[in-house]
Amino acid sequence: MKLILRILPLFILLSCGTITETATKSPEQKYDFVLAFGSCNKQEAPQPLWEPIMKNQPDVFMWGGDNIYADTPDMQLMQEYYQIQHNVPGYKRLTNSIPVYGTWDDHDYGVNDGGKEWEFKEESQQLFLDFMGVSEDDPRRGREGVYHSELLETPKGNIKLIILDTRYFRDELKPDAVPGKRYKENSKGTILGEQQWQWLEEELHTSAATFNIILSSIQVISEEHGFETWGNFPAERKRLIKLIENSSAKNIIILSGDRHISEFSEMKRDRLNYPLVDFTSSGLTHSYTSFSGEPNRNRIGEVVSDLSFGLLKFDLKNNKMLMEMRGEKNRLLQQHKVEYPHIKH
Repeated sequence: MKLILRILPLFILLSCGTITETATKSPEQKYDFVLAFGSCNKQEAPQPLWEPIMKNQPDVFMWGGDNIYADTPDMQLMQEYYQIQHNVPGYKRLTNSIPVYGTWDDHDYGVNDGGKEWEFKEESQQLFLDFMGVSEDDPRRGREGVYHSELLETPKGNIKLIILDTRYFRDELKPDAVPGKRYKENSKGTILGEQQWQWLEEELHTSAATFNIILSSIQVISEEHGFETWGNFPAERKRLIKLIENSSAKNIIILSGDRHISEFSEMKRDRLNYPLVDFTSSGLTHSYTSFSGEPNRNRIGEVVSDLSFGLLKFDLKNNKMLMEMRGEKNRLLQQHKVEYPHIKH
């Protein structure tokens, strides 16, 4: 494993481009930093992806949500489910080797598609923090929500992880009778809540990181499919994209889960000199194998409906990123290359 050092060089960025390839051999290259992530993981199901994840020698792993399936008001039962996951041999090897960060989604929050109305959210938050190994004096222990940031510094550049909580403050979803749409759009509701919004604005406006990774348990860019997405709250989605455009943070990448499929979604924005990518990786133990298609005007490449995990491979010297979807036996399923604005010293 490469050592994460507390050394922080600053860079100014200038040019960009993208290439997407499906199931091609990854180039043999040494990367400066490797981040693995995934979501939708049933604690009692076979978990065949931990060994392939470790074969890629990641420096960190990030949970994208639904880290266990515990739709229950019984907090003792939820704790037992977390313990089952903690004791999975492959996962235990990973946690003994590298740092693990992440957020929750609805099933480890405690209720399917749940939001701020969930009456056991305070209790489930503490169990989630226990599972993540968060110390008792960490600020997350005494505040509402599991949002958090981490700065990972290396000799060639730094990576900021900005981890959102899309559950604790989110207004309740309203069912929609329109065929193909599960929920109505809510033009006035919130996903993050004002306190978390203020925190996020500060995190982005003050970031000097070479790359900034925003982790959202639900998709941001894909908005047409009718399931849970930031598109259910169009004003919140617009606010997030505008914040990304107007902030001083460089090279922002969105990671998401939840959907039981993996896909790349990409937007080109006039105020950004690089493409904004939402890399969805799901699921680790079960996937949408009967997937037959759904709209996403911003999709790049193809939907992967096999078991998969995601990799971000950072070339910090050249400001390039290789994003990979990999499956069982470490099989490469799809990749997306992005060349971010060139560094000028």
